[in-house]
Amino acid sequence: MPAAVDDVDVAMADISEDAPLAQMMAKADACADPTVAEAQYRQIINFKLSPTDPAQTAEEDIAKIKEAAIFKLANLLVSTGNAQHLSQLLKTLRPFFATVAKAKTAKIVRGLLDAVAKAQDAADLQFSLCKETIQWCRDEKRTFLRQRVEGRLAALYLENSRFNDALKIINELLREVKRLDDKAHLLEIQLTESRIHHALRNIPKARAALTSARTTANAIYVPLTLQAQIDMQAGIIAAEEKDYKTAYSYFYEGFEGYMSLEDPRAVSNLKYMLLCKIMTGNAQDVPGIVNGSVALKYSGREVDAMLAVAKAHSERSLESFEKTLKDFKTELSDDPIVQAHLSSLYDTLKEQNLLRLIEPFSRVEIQHVAKLINLDLHDVESKLSQMILDKKLNGILDQGAGCLVVYDNMPLSKTYQASLDTMVNMDSVVTSLFEKASTLR
Repeated sequence: MPAAVDDVDVAMADISEDAPLAQMMAKADACADPTVAEAQYRQIINFKLSPTDPAQTAEEDIAKIKEAAIFKLANLLVSTGNAQHLSQLLKTLRPFFATVAKAKTAKIVRGLLDAVAKAQDAADLQFSLCKETIQWCRDEKRTFLRQRVEGRLAALYLENSRFNDALKIINELLREVKRLDDKAHLLEIQLTESRIHHALRNIPKARAALTSARTTANAIYVPLTLQAQIDMQAGIIAAEEKDYKTAYSYFYEGFEGYMSLEDPRAVSNLKYMLLCKIMTGNAQDVPGIVNGSVALKYSGREVDAMLAVAKAHSERSLESFEKTLKDFKTELSDDPIVQAHLSSLYDTLKEQNLLRLIEPFSRVEIQHVAKLINLDLHDVESKLSQMILDKKLNGILDQGAGCLVVYDNMPLSKTYQASLDTMVNMDSVVTSLFEKASTLR
């Protein structure tokens, strides 16, 4: 059950069970028929206090019961596959919102949007609900709620790879929220901005936004969930900059934060920790981390995928590596963060294997190399060409004969460098003499 419902249930504990609405709520909660329960929750939400009712319930208690009914109805609609009815529910609740505090309205609206997020294939519904709510907030001049919902809409755009739309909203929000000095919301916006720039592969701007977020976080109390998100994003940026040791530290902090909250995102942090170990050439440490008492309870396909990658890397086996990528496609190739680093790892592994196979030869057919490494001829030829251009391999490709000619690595002559040093020193002497001669005139 969502936290919002739990909070309302706690508040309702102080309401008398003899109150008519409380009895109606108890009856709706006990009802096994979803259709009947839905009708009863709607009856509670639409309840209006009669002035002549002898057993009047306090308005504050009525508001608490209605709030609980709203959340329970939302969860019921989602669980029965009728999440689309939440749009109409939000519209019918607008008169009720006019009678309660703005903070309570914001809590209810965010709770309903959270409920929609749990429904399957509800991306379009979330977009439409957010846009409708933003327009209503503009009409009612509810700035605080509008900014919160716009932040959620930007995050939704990010999740659905609509990066330009997300960035447009975030840029406008940043200007507004900075003027209001709402640091808690500003922190969330800056974190979302960092994720958007990372998704667009603009790492400098992603790092700058993250630095701003961490500066903001130093000035306020940061909930543990948000701190874990900051640590995770810091790890992702550090990994993009090839600083895998620092990235491992951040991912570990994020893992501990999510683990203490029993958040499923702890598994992703653990996976990225293992990735950092592999990328630093410490694949042998992966089984020890996985079999540790802390990580053992997170065993599953995510962890198994990284174990398989670590094994393939230790064996320097391209065949095992490709098989792992195929067997764990969802956990590896479909994760953009892991996929980017594994592509680099695969290229490195391919280069190491090619250099090992070529080492005994001074001239070898490219077809023979492709057969030895068990890869396509065109891929091998392209990779060898790239290695020669990058000066990782001293040789040439004789495409007419279909051969690779490998040259011995001759020791560099020191004559050239010595001559260059002499010329630099002579230049310095001549310049010095010229300056002294100028002073004598």
